[in-house]
Amino acid sequence: MLMTSDYFEFYNLPQTFLPDIATLKSKYYALSREYHPDFHATASSEHQQDMLRLATLNTNAYRTLTDADQRMAYILNQHGLLEEGKQELPADFLMEVMELNEQLMELEVEPDPAATQRVEQETQALTDTLDAGIAPVLAGYEGLPVDIRPQALQQIRTYYLKKRYLLRIHESLTKFATRS
Repeated sequence: MLMTSDYFEFYNLPQTFLPDIATLKSKYYALSREYHPDFHATASSEHQQDMLRLATLNTNAYRTLTDADQRMAYILNQHGLLEEGKQELPADFLMEVMELNEQLMELEVEPDPAATQRVEQETQALTDTLDAGIAPVLAGYEGLPVDIRPQALQQIRTYYLKKRYLLRIHESLTKFATRS
């Protein structure tokens, strides 16, 4: 009985940041039918428990692998790259984010639609630059030699952490928009 907790292994797929969603969906539905507890109602209680565990694993794997952010975090966690306390980012990026956060604090005190729009544009420009920079790394990861993958994973980790910062700024801006 396959009881792996590696979602890619569970679906018999290579670890990739850009899986084919149609393939994931078809594997999910096939395994959903195979492991559905209703089809094993007359089996032993141990077998029923195994099927329930596999059905749960199938659902969790599908949810994680079909969401780009969750999938990225999952892969980085599989490689031990999102451990607490090991989240250092380049100083220049942290300075940019600090400046944006300071502008947000000023906007909290003195709302200014034009300034809010500037912060939104700066944040979006940073996000777009990040996304464009990481796209070829994500696309090429699966084809990289195993000894080169750690460098790519470090780049992806940095991207992921930066994206989290920018997401918080986007969320703050959304709160401003709903208030005005």
